[in-house]
Amino acid sequence: MAESAGMRLLVTGGSGFIGTNVMARFIRAGIPLLNLDWNPPLNPAHQTYWKEVDILDAAAILSALLTFEPTHVIHLAARTDTEEPVDVDAYRQNHEGTRILLEAIKQVPTIKRVIITSTQFVCEAGYVPKDDLDFKPFTVYGESKRRTELATREAGLSCVWTIIRPTTIWGPWSLRYRDVMFKVMRKGLYFHPGKGRVIRSYGYVGNVVWQIERMLDSPKEKVHERVFYVGDQPIDLKDWVEEVSKQLVGQRVRYIPTWIVKGMALCGDLLKAVHLPFPINSGRFRSMTSDYITPMDRTIDALGEAPFNMVDAVRETVRWYDDGSHRWSAGSRKDARIHTDQHRS
Repeated sequence: MAESAGMRLLVTGGSGFIGTNVMARFIRAGIPLLNLDWNPPLNPAHQTYWKEVDILDAAAILSALLTFEPTHVIHLAARTDTEEPVDVDAYRQNHEGTRILLEAIKQVPTIKRVIITSTQFVCEAGYVPKDDLDFKPFTVYGESKRRTELATREAGLSCVWTIIRPTTIWGPWSLRYRDVMFKVMRKGLYFHPGKGRVIRSYGYVGNVVWQIERMLDSPKEKVHERVFYVGDQPIDLKDWVEEVSKQLVGQRVRYIPTWIVKGMALCGDLLKAVHLPFPINSGRFRSMTSDYITPMDRTIDALGEAPFNMVDAVRETVRWYDDGSHRWSAGSRKDARIHTDQHRS
């Protein structure tokens, strides 16, 4: 990294899935690091880099930045599920937390570059945005990230800033894939809905970290005030599922008619309503049967081709899964509406 000399990197949300991989990369690089998160790190080896801070606590955020004096900031802290169907304030840590962080950044003169994390869900599946300000979110989570992007543009930062929109990201430290797909596949209970071609924008987390690192190190004119989708080129979902099955259980995927899986998903919805776990619901069914393609050409043109291919990436993920991944547990999720009221009182 050309800019690594003298770099001091602050990561918000470094205890989460992508954050854990970001922290690991820069720990290996010997960069001074600070992770601000209200949860402890997924990886206990990262404990010494963690400071417990609520992204909605403006005073604590500013104090941490002034004390650490970072030169670079990667903002990953967010609520990322899509379970809340109506109230965007349930995702207040996304847009309001970003606004608080941006206000603090403006008061820290050492900061040279900032990466703010949005999501591909600022546009619904099938909608190709005409430009960076063309949004069509279909969930309140997506709406919270639309507000995150607007807050970034309106902040008046004097440093270099970039917005990233992760696609569907997978890889080591993804507890979601560990607890759903991988566990079900290992038990011999995984069935894929039909054999139709479904094109999805997925991304191996190692490639996403590489893309983020490249952004921190690229000339200003390539990344300043720009929006990049991060992940891999769109793929046929079956190719990825077949590779995972091959390496995880040593056999091909079993397919069943789509209508049967749809019925199972409806049953999953009913069980979810009474808080009973089930491996598939309507949301996962749509994800497995609907195209979702995001434009990756801009990212590749600016940053180059990411280094990890699918076979090697699946191998690394399976290795992590088998190497004691059951020991790690997800952090708590707080209701931002309650915690915001506490900070105001």
